[in-house]
Amino acid sequence: MDSVVSEDHEYLVPKRAITSVEDMQIWEKSEAYFEYLGFIMALNEAVKGKSLSVECPESDVTKGMVSLLDKLDVWIEETPPIEQPQRFGNQAFRTWYKRVKEGAMQLLQEALPGRFHRAVPEIMLYLSEGFGNSTRIDYGTGHEMSFIMLMCCLFKIGSLLEEDKVAAVTRIFNRYLLLVRKLQLTYRMEPAGSHGVWSLDDYQFVPFIWGSSQLVGLYLCVLLL
Repeated sequence: MDSVVSEDHEYLVPKRAITSVEDMQIWEKSEAYFEYLGFIMALNEAVKGKSLSVECPESDVTKGMVSLLDKLDVWIEETPPIEQPQRFGNQAFRTWYKRVKEGAMQLLQEALPGRFHRAVPEIMLYLSEGFGNSTRIDYGTGHEMSFIMLMCCLFKIGSLLEEDKVAAVTRIFNRYLLLVRKLQLTYRMEPAGSHGVWSLDDYQFVPFIWGSSQLVGLYLCVLLL
């Protein structure tokens, strides 16, 4: 999973391209779609049989991304829920989200070495979109996907390397999950849509893929005991 982006690559701010069923069919045949699936499967293989506490290399970028998420956690504490009549969707989330969106560039610049700062205008949208919708005050698998795409981009530009794959799941993504769960509980965020039988959880999807891989071998050990 080495970098495939050349030094003279031109970075572009992402734009929404899927607005219809027809667009979804194009997306499912696109290079980006298969890159996304390939990324999930590569990390799935990397964490097979490995617990969250497994010892693994933790690069400066890994630590930087965890620190970034730690900072966003502090911002939640600094933005408590407000008193309001409706039960769900506390409007204080909009204040927190605005701070994230406005600070996304600086947050990523602090997390990444200077040589990767050229990529920040392109990848920072995946960061800010990874925590929910500030209009509806909801969170769902599409927001989770946005953060996964951010992680994928970090590998594509070469800031995360092959040896960072385990830490990407057990350190970065795990910290992300703790953060978004805190957002959901603190601001009473509603699920972004209902998946019914298509998903085990209204908020998250990928943890069931990577988590099941982490359990490979564990069940057999239990049986042997």
